Amino acid sequence: MKMYDLIVLGAGSAARDGAAKAMKKYGAKVALVESARWGGSCPNVACKPTKAYLVVAELMRDINQIAGELGIEVGSARIDLERVKTRKDSLKKAQPKWVEDLNGAGFETYEGEATLVDSNTVRVGNEELSAARILIATGSRTAVPAIEGLDDIDWIDHVSALELTELPESLLVLGAGPVGLEFAQIFARFGTRVTIVQGADRISPRSDRQVAEELHAALEEEDGIEIVLSSTVQSVRRDGDELVASITPREGDGSRELRVAQLLLASGRAPNVEALRLEELGIEQDRAGMIIDEHMRTSVEGIWAAGDVTGRYQFTPIAQYQARIAIDDMFGDDGPAADYSVLPTAIFTEPELAGVGLTEQEARAQGLDYEAVVHELKYVQRSSYKEQKRGLYKVLFDPGSRRVLGLHVLAPNGGDIVQGFSLGLRLDATIDDLAAMHHVFPTFGEGVKAAAEQAMPEVVGMAEVTA
Repeated sequence: MKMYDLIVLGAGSAARDGAAKAMKKYGAKVALVESARWGGSCPNVACKPTKAYLVVAELMRDINQIAGELGIEVGSARIDLERVKTRKDSLKKAQPKWVEDLNGAGFETYEGEATLVDSNTVRVGNEELSAARILIATGSRTAVPAIEGLDDIDWIDHVSALELTELPESLLVLGAGPVGLEFAQIFARFGTRVTIVQGADRISPRSDRQVAEELHAALEEEDGIEIVLSSTVQSVRRDGDELVASITPREGDGSRELRVAQLLLASGRAPNVEALRLEELGIEQDRAGMIIDEHMRTSVEGIWAAGDVTGRYQFTPIAQYQARIAIDDMFGDDGPAADYSVLPTAIFTEPELAGVGLTEQEARAQGLDYEAVVHELKYVQRSSYKEQKRGLYKVLFDPGSRRVLGLHVLAPNGGDIVQGFSLGLRLDATIDDLAAMHHVFPTFGEGVKAAAEQAMPEVVGMAEVTA
């Protein structure tokens, strides 16, 4: 049996950040165990490759919809999906190179499916590894919903969609969260007829409703995407070269059949825990994933968890953040507790839907006294240069203290805008601070100042363009 200070299950963002901190800060001897994908999802099948596709989709839109209006004669752009895939593949690190780099960094790597023997022992194939500390960071995968006939068809998800070399004529996207919305827009701009079916009564249910509804309108008007809300896919079947999906409203009548070439699942994630024997060891979990406390401890002493496997805040930076907290708790005397109170997020559609702090719905549910101000994107000078018509800036604030409670943006580079302003929320900035700040002109970011100025006793108009 090989002995380590720490065994990390997984090789994604949480796993690698945690392992690196344990070795560099605490001098730990670390083993990394991976069964499927060295490097994890983000650089291989999620963040990095999908954003490469989004760049292509945005360029397609610019060429086909606004190039002529800007005086550029290029003709109609057509996608060569095989070449797009080839370029995407060139951006990824090869699996042997991942292992070589991890070993070169001082970790010992094991390839295979890990099983927890007890709170200090991991079995990988015929080998057993032992450590006083175990970090579970095995990530998640596409959740497969219970749909009649789904097992009999070749559905795709965010992984297999990136392997297509021929563009489907039509696509049904199941789910309107970040993955579903990004892929829907990608394929719509590539030239596919896209329909989204969403069980909730709006897209992106965790976002501010008003901002999400603005994105909904943009996707329908500018990208031609059909969005079906408050509905589920009850069954699917193959009919020749097509898939036939039965779509049923959650309430009332109006069931319909939709014929498409492909079905993309994007309605949720499932933690990768089946082989770990969590129940036998008494490690608590729920439908979302492993249950952890504010120090990433599980219900069993000596075992921590971080990242997507916990089912909470499934973002790469949060996976890294959680892993670092777990390592300090393992090796340090007084590690910090996790704090998610100021957490900027973004959906990388175009325009981007980004936010930080409370949504209006959350503020209302908490019984808070709040006010909200809004500025439309079309009145920001920068929007006129690329015919940006849909978008807005929304700021929630406490009318007494004037402290900013939430900021929500639908605009190009919305994630960058919100990321910068999130520091203001952490430092208890007021709506007056935002209104009084200097800004760069012309930028998309100035819309935040313009929104804040709506809360002033005497509204001062910024440079605007005609709607």
